[in-house]
Amino acid sequence: MLVEETIHWLAIKPDGLYVDATVGLAGHAIEIVRRLGAGGRLVGLDRDVAALEIARRRLEEFKDKVTLVHASFSQIGEVFAERRLPPADGVLADLGVSSMQLDLGERGFSFRARGPLDMRMDRDTEETAADIVNTAGEKALADLLYQLGEERDSRRIARTIVRARPIRDTEHLATVVAGARKVRGRQKLHPATKTFLALRIAVNREMEELGQFLSRVPATLSPGGRWVVLSYHSLEDRPVKQCFQRLAQDGLLKILTRKVIQASEAEIAANPRARSAKMRVAEKIDSDRHETPQGEEWLQ
Repeated sequence: MLVEETIHWLAIKPDGLYVDATVGLAGHAIEIVRRLGAGGRLVGLDRDVAALEIARRRLEEFKDKVTLVHASFSQIGEVFAERRLPPADGVLADLGVSSMQLDLGERGFSFRARGPLDMRMDRDTEETAADIVNTAGEKALADLLYQLGEERDSRRIARTIVRARPIRDTEHLATVVAGARKVRGRQKLHPATKTFLALRIAVNREMEELGQFLSRVPATLSPGGRWVVLSYHSLEDRPVKQCFQRLAQDGLLKILTRKVIQASEAEIAANPRARSAKMRVAEKIDSDRHETPQGEEWLQ
């Protein structure tokens, strides 16, 4: 998503160190490493082993410039410490679910393909969506759907799920949720969209992971280093915005995007999933530098 904009705002230096903290299928990583010279380096993190293997194959021709690490983006500080990396010139995090995860029914992320209720990004972890759906108490399940999915019909859906247990698979869950939700005019989203989102966030502890990532990135950036974050729903975008504002008030960051950057109509037409993407960019303050940062013209 927003690959052209991402590359622009990272303002890549040929000899720089860049971190793609959610490397996924390497869509952004390929474009970053293509712009690196002999002294440049890309470090890619991901907690999904299957995605890392695809990224490794796609980045094979650049392998001398690339290091891929099986780690969550929340572990960026540990990766820097363990590998004794110097401060980075840019850090990118694309918080979206990869197309591979969504499109493979066996991963259980989507209601559009029948599959097990899994939803784990890191399949070494134990808890699955099936565990939550089939064992959580009704109130706990309703609270989860409301807080993480912003689902207004959370109590009705939770009650219906509990009565329908055991929930067998993604198709079964989607049918149960659709039957429980109130119809409010024309439906733009599938009735199960928010329920699946909430479960995915819970299974992968995404809000906790994001909080840790936001707290650790500043220490990994060099002065003048760029920090680019792509989010896809308000629960993600809100803490990113608040973190950037807080660090800007503390004099640690300069926010480069006064308004979020969103996908162009052309990109949305080619990839409807880009419609919800929101990009925010900040730069670590360098007390010795006072010129206008590259990219400021995009704000006019």
